[in-house]
Amino acid sequence: MFFKTNFSYSNSNKSYSNLLLELDSGNVQSIYFYPSKREIDVLYKNGKKEKVPILYNDQLIIEKASQNNVELTINNSRKESSAANSFASFGLFLIFVIAIVLILRSTSKLASRALGFGKNKSKFITIDDVDTRFDDVAGVPEAAEELKEVIQFLKEPKKFTDLGAKAPKGVLLIGPPGTGKTLLAKAIAGESGVPFLSIAASEFVELFVGVGASRVRDLFVKAKEKSPCIIFIDEIDSIGRQRGSGIGGGNDEREQTLNQLLTELDGFTDNSGIIVIAATNRPDILDSALLRPGRFDRKIEVTLPDLDGRKKILSVHSLSKPLSQNVDLAYWATRTVGFSGADLANLMNESAIHCAREESKLISDIHIENALDKVTLGLRTSIISSPNMKKIIAYNEVGRAIVSAVRNGINSVDKITILPRTGYLGGYTKINPDEDIVSSGLISKKILLSKIEIALAGRAAETIVFGKNEVTQCSINDISYATSIVREMVTKYGFSIIGPISLENNSQILIGDGLLRKESIIADNTYSKIDNEIINISKIALNNAIDIISKNRILLEKLVEILIIKETIQNNIFEKITSDLLKV
Repeated sequence: MFFKTNFSYSNSNKSYSNLLLELDSGNVQSIYFYPSKREIDVLYKNGKKEKVPILYNDQLIIEKASQNNVELTINNSRKESSAANSFASFGLFLIFVIAIVLILRSTSKLASRALGFGKNKSKFITIDDVDTRFDDVAGVPEAAEELKEVIQFLKEPKKFTDLGAKAPKGVLLIGPPGTGKTLLAKAIAGESGVPFLSIAASEFVELFVGVGASRVRDLFVKAKEKSPCIIFIDEIDSIGRQRGSGIGGGNDEREQTLNQLLTELDGFTDNSGIIVIAATNRPDILDSALLRPGRFDRKIEVTLPDLDGRKKILSVHSLSKPLSQNVDLAYWATRTVGFSGADLANLMNESAIHCAREESKLISDIHIENALDKVTLGLRTSIISSPNMKKIIAYNEVGRAIVSAVRNGINSVDKITILPRTGYLGGYTKINPDEDIVSSGLISKKILLSKIEIALAGRAAETIVFGKNEVTQCSINDISYATSIVREMVTKYGFSIIGPISLENNSQILIGDGLLRKESIIADNTYSKIDNEIINISKIALNNAIDIISKNRILLEKLVEILIIKETIQNNIFEKITSDLLKV
């Protein structure tokens, strides 16, 4: 029987012998006895309560209480203690069971992952999963036609086999970033009507040797089950790099992966009905065994779009955007020489963002102009408030524009501005790239020399106006750019008196004494000639720029005066002013 009491104790506890006397005298009303403790609670008839120490399991107190008819209450806490202990034991057991279950679940996941470690992560894509078609791909008509023919091999194989033709085993898409290689792959998936497997080459390579090769085997096993089938491997250069190109023979895992891919493309196993399409922007580093006929039979170059291609791409990306009637996409195609498809898509997207920022309902030429500046020049920073700084920057930019007008024509200058942009000390003179150079990739010595003169024209203008001792570091980026062009002319292209020899990267790596060392195979005397030639070409270009600007000093001052006031001179204003005053 258990009673809980809530009255206070007396501060002066009586001794054991006094308690016996009080029991005999009849002054005790009740006793609360705790068998597990060595004390009892005593309630006297006068209302006081005290704790009295007793012996462990004291039977004398029990006898005295019984003899004197004192109420005795025994508090048996063993049951509660036993219940508490049982609950604690059950809780520990439950925790133990839960821990075992979690460990088994995690072990099963690890086991399943280990069993599937060599499985590739490719997924089948059907026509319903992709909404891109060849009509959506603009600017690369030749590449699209080639790929349409590949699809015909899969759709109508008899048409070609009757003539003894064999379907190509592999097609390699080559081109700069953003030209639409992956977009073409999506169009193939949308047009093919056959199962389409897409995977990135980087997903083959793992830390453990042999995993990449296993994933390649698994990929082709999946493709055989769905034959005829197309496999698309993006960024194949991550596994297709030339073997043995690294220190110590290269990466074993990557090379084993490449060897397995070579075997699957053209080995003893018949993989007819499977066409592998791969994309890369680094064909120069691919292994020669990968590029030979029988593996990648076709190499399709996806180049930067020409004028007509840029117009079509702009039209495609403008379909979902509200353009103003005054916007002429053909004009903007002429302003975006050298832009890839991705660049043009970004341009139209930025135009829509500028339009929304100004809370306008239609995208106008101003929005596209601002977007073009942001894409090509970067974000605008704080406006220059110092008149002297404005003047220095204006002379630099106008000097470059005048030299460009003399060397490349008046229409070569797209815009002059002194508004600072991210990455530039001051303003910027935007020069239109030559369409023929961009499309062909060929550049002459004359054009390179003109680029150097234009880059050094800012320093030339400062020298003429302020004198040699008052020039600033405003042209630091242009001088660095000019120096890099001159160095390539001398060491790479053979455009100097040194002769038609390539002196670029002429060093060999030696391994000795546990260290990597580079030993040059160019003589010290040749190095001295290279330095002298670079200095000589740069000085001649600077003097030529000084002569051109000196002849056009009146035009220089007029354009600087306008530029300081308006801060930006567009190409139409520049052409109007320079057409009468420019001296060639």
